[in-house]
Amino acid sequence: MTTHLYRCSLASMSTGLLALSLLAGCGAEIRPDGNKRIVFNNPDGSQRIIEASPTSELREIAIDRLMRMTADSAPELRANAIEALAPIRSKVEPIVALALSDPNAGVRTVAIMVAGRSRLSPLAPTIRELLNDESPFVRSAAMYALGSFGEDIDLTELSILLFEHPNPRVRSQAAFVLGELGDPSAIPMLRQAVSEPITNASVIETRLFRLQVAEAMIKLGFHQSIDTVRAALYPSRPEELEATALAVQIIGQIKDKSSIDQLIYLSDLDADVPMPAEVRLGVAYALAKMGYREGAFVADEYMDSKVDAIRAQSASVYGQTRDRGNLGKLEMMMLNDPSPLTQVAAAGAIVDYTQ
Repeated sequence: MTTHLYRCSLASMSTGLLALSLLAGCGAEIRPDGNKRIVFNNPDGSQRIIEASPTSELREIAIDRLMRMTADSAPELRANAIEALAPIRSKVEPIVALALSDPNAGVRTVAIMVAGRSRLSPLAPTIRELLNDESPFVRSAAMYALGSFGEDIDLTELSILLFEHPNPRVRSQAAFVLGELGDPSAIPMLRQAVSEPITNASVIETRLFRLQVAEAMIKLGFHQSIDTVRAALYPSRPEELEATALAVQIIGQIKDKSSIDQLIYLSDLDADVPMPAEVRLGVAYALAKMGYREGAFVADEYMDSKVDAIRAQSASVYGQTRDRGNLGKLEMMMLNDPSPLTQVAAAGAIVDYTQ
């Protein structure tokens, strides 16, 4: 059912009709009631009604929530809030400036990557100092940011991280940065790196590294690497699902529209082996990144999940898809969800939706 309706939607169905059709088939209904009310009719006959704020007001509430979360005691929330504020340069620049000295390496890394993507070049002197940071993640992020500012950088250490670091995830970060820097001369280096074994790395760690290298090579113009990404869409064992989720994310990032049918198949609940929530939500997000924004119904299925991370991922899907009720659902999640992780994801999704 899901696959058939999704295919139809790409040709002719409107977002609202698709969402209502699918939800009706799953035993639930979500319908707009004017401009400020969203009515949830649950299968047991009960109702939930959300009074939605005006869009401009809700956006300001979300931005304020994210600003406050950049000072939260939990590093994960600080990092997520900084990343969510990235589209708003006037707000994020002073936040990033402070986060460059955050005690947590993950927060520093995210702040530097945001600085690079948002071209916050006034922060270059401070970021250059972080080339000597104790964390290899921070150092590779600093090389990316400085390169994005157009500054000269020595990629020697980046190649050392790519070939020699014992942590496969550090190697993956180095590969990702090479892809983001956009210099095709790095292709031979990446091809060599993927052909060499990583000592003591697990099978899944090696596969994730190869996927990250494949993404970097595609970004640099070596499009044959897409076969490596597509192959990961079909896991043969449960432990390979992490690679499947990453492959879906990569396809969305590089906008590989030739893989759309494969993504739709992965989202089908009627498949012989249905994919877990993380993959199905990833598919909806990836398709939205490619312009097919009818996937809010997937988030509807998981917005009440008992798993905080799944509700947070559902919120992110609402931010990328287009359905009349998305803002009402996001407002409820931002203000009422018991998990701060979901709250920050919902606030960021509101920024995305209204951007």
